[in-house]
Amino acid sequence: MNVYADALVNGILLGLVYGLAAMGLALIWGVMKVINLSHGAFITLGMFLSYVVFESLHFPPYISVFLAIVVGLIAGVITYFTALHRVLNAGELSTLLSTYSVSLIIVGILMFLFATTPKALNLGMNIFTAKIIAAAFSFVFSLVLYYFLYKTDTGMAIRAVSQHPDASKLMGIDTVKILAFSFGLGVALAMAAGNLISMIFPFSVLSGGLYELKSFVICVIGGLGNPLGAIVGGIVLGILENVFGLFVNQGIVPFVEFTILLLILLYKPQGLLGGH
Repeated sequence: MNVYADALVNGILLGLVYGLAAMGLALIWGVMKVINLSHGAFITLGMFLSYVVFESLHFPPYISVFLAIVVGLIAGVITYFTALHRVLNAGELSTLLSTYSVSLIIVGILMFLFATTPKALNLGMNIFTAKIIAAAFSFVFSLVLYYFLYKTDTGMAIRAVSQHPDASKLMGIDTVKILAFSFGLGVALAMAAGNLISMIFPFSVLSGGLYELKSFVICVIGGLGNPLGAIVGGIVLGILENVFGLFVNQGIVPFVEFTILLLILLYKPQGLLGGH
């Protein structure tokens, strides 16, 4: 495999994992119109859940990822009722500050427990194999989310609330439960992504911020509020990082990524796949 094909394959594999990380952010924005600034902290929480389970029980991340989904769903629902529900209609600044506070609490607790020392999992496999496994799980989770949103009653209720909350309430949908579940689902996706990322890269308590920024870029590329667009955006970003990085210094790649973010916001704000 030549170096360009290798970079392309690596970009697609990594992009699928990036896409999974961004799907939670896109889902929460699409349903609740909330920019979740605790997204990166929950990704970090998924990384450290993977670390603790691997070190204590020797379960690899592709097994503990299911635990991450359950823990993330519960943590997301609790976070919704404790930090978001009361301020949901109080304006964007209130929800921004509320989710940012949640982020600070999570990072503070993790820093108390693990300090900022980088961690890495010794899984006994090479990086390329780890990328294939992580990408395969991301792809399957994306298909499951698509089926859930478009083929189940709860999924259709989520889509209805995202499009017209008041009409959904008149149709008998319990919008509070749907919003809480949607936030929990978004957090579960973030923690699952963090769990899978821990297979590929070293991480620390502060790693989530980087993936949160990538998630914002991916959401804008794929379409704000479109979870499936996040997969497309993730693949675009992954290919850009790996292929474009062959021609320029890697330090320039983030500059290019955020330039693309700015151009899309200016000239195609609905993203490649639109907002729904």
